[in-house]
Order: sequence, then C-alpha cells, then structure tokens
Amino acid sequence: MSVVKGADGRLRCPWAGASPDYQRYHDEEWGRPVTGETALFERLSLEAFQSGLSWITILRKRPAFRAAFAGFDPAAVARFTDADRERLLADAGIVRNRAKIDAVITNARALLELPDGESLGGLLQAHRPDPARPAPVDSSDVPAITPESTALAKALKQRGFRFVGPTTAYAMLQATGYVNDHLENCWVRHGG
Repeated sequence: MSVVKGADGRLRCPWAGASPDYQRYHDEEWGRPVTGETALFERLSLEAFQSGLSWITILRKRPAFRAAFAGFDPAAVARFTDADRERLLADAGIVRNRAKIDAVITNARALLELPDGESLGGLLQAHRPDPARPAPVDSSDVPAITPESTALAKALKQRGFRFVGPTTAYAMLQATGYVNDHLENCWVRHGG
C-alpha cells in the first residue's frame, strides 16, 4: 500500500491514517531522531511491551507506562525490587506481562552496566542501515527485519538485554530515527 491523503491534504504512510493517535505519532515522532539514554531506554522498553500487541495499545498507555516506570529513568528502574514488580503486575494502566516487566528492569540494569565508551545510542548508530538506501515506495518495501537489526539484537543480548529480537531491534531503529522508513511520497520524509 502506498501513501494515503489525510483530511489536511498531506500524503502519509498508510498506517498513519488508522487513527488520530497514529497520525500524531507518525507526524511528530516516528522516524525522528531521538537522543539521550533515558529517551532511548523508554523507546526500547515500549517496543518490548509492544511485541505481540498493537502499537496503538502501547501508544495510548504511554503516560501510564511513564508513571509506572519512573519516567524510564534507567537508574531508578534498575533499583526496582520485587515489591515494584508486584506493583507493576497490579497496574491496570500498563500491559501486565511479567516477562516484559522483568525485561525492562533487566534492561535498565544492562544499560547501566555497559562498558565505558558504550551507550545504547552508540549501539544503535553502529547497527544503522545505510542511510543512502532507496526510500520505500510502498509499505511492502519496508522490512520487519534486516541484517543490521539481527546484529543489533545479538549485540544487545550479549550485553544482557532481553526482549530485543531482530524485529523489536528494527522497530527501535525506525522509531528513533536511525532508519527513515517513511514512504517516498510521505510529507514527513522530506523535511516535514
């Protein structure tokens, strides 16, 4: 499927037309550069929670996730205890999946334990696909997994991160602007 025209006359990636929340996320966040370990940790955490679910579910629960996970401050999340885990499992505002909650806590600790000179942003940059690759024309041109995302997932797992398979790793690269998968005729792709 190629771009779709919104009520405002702008051409967008087809998934952006599914709801006003998707359109706002598409226009203002997806594919735009994200910097800072806390912001990147939040995106990694949300991508892990999204695994097997609709992104709109996660997007709509994001304020509750931020409140539940201390604004995704890695140092704060790394200190979470069993009592915090139980609090999170009882929080109806988030996705109450024990494996995903445990992964976020584990990932905060792994992030803090990265060797000197390494960062989550640095790992993403090191596994970024060639930015000169052709723009996707149709949504079928957008991959779910790439050799780079497979390598990124492996690198993260080697450093103790969990719930970071190749698909989640690629979604992370897309969401944080390390990959620009806006379709060729999407207004955001060209400086929107």
